[in-house]
Amino acid sequence: MPKPGLSIGYLADRSGLAVSAIRYYETQGLLTPWRNSGGQRRFERADIRRLSFILIAQKFGFTLPEIREQLATLPGKRTPTKADWAQLSAAFREHLDARIAQLETLRDRLDGCIGCGCLSLDSCKLYNPDDAAAELGPGPRYVLGDNASDLGIVSACSDTDST
Repeated sequence: MPKPGLSIGYLADRSGLAVSAIRYYETQGLLTPWRNSGGQRRFERADIRRLSFILIAQKFGFTLPEIREQLATLPGKRTPTKADWAQLSAAFREHLDARIAQLETLRDRLDGCIGCGCLSLDSCKLYNPDDAAAELGPGPRYVLGDNASDLGIVSACSDTDST
C-alpha cells in the first residue's frame, strides 16, 4: 500500500504559507518531499513542524543557511521524535542566547549614546577620529561590541560604557 503523504496545497493551508514559498524552501534544502506514482509532491506530517520552525527562526532573524544547518540535525528518513526536536532546540537555544546577547549589547550601547548627554564630538564615544574604528572592521564597530579603548581612545562617557 503506497503511503499517502500530504499534498502541497494541504501543507500550505495548514502552515499559512503560499505554495510558492513551500517550493522555495524545498529548493533551499529545507524540506524533502517525495513523489507519488502520479509525480505529485507529497510531504510528511512532520513537515508542518519543520515549516513552523522555519517561520519562527526567520522571525528571529536567522538566515536560511542557518536554519538549514539546524534542520540537518533532524533525521531525514523518519519522523523526528520529541527527543530529536529537544536536541535541535538545545542547539538552537545556544544560537538564540548569542543573538539575544548581541541585541542586548546593541540596545545598551544605543541607549548609552543617546542618553549620554555629553553632546561633545570631542569626548562622545561615537566620535571616531581619523576613522580609527575602521581598523576593527567594517560597520558600526562600537555598537557591534568593540570599544574605543581597543584603539587607545579614551571616552569621556565612561559612565555609560557597559563593557
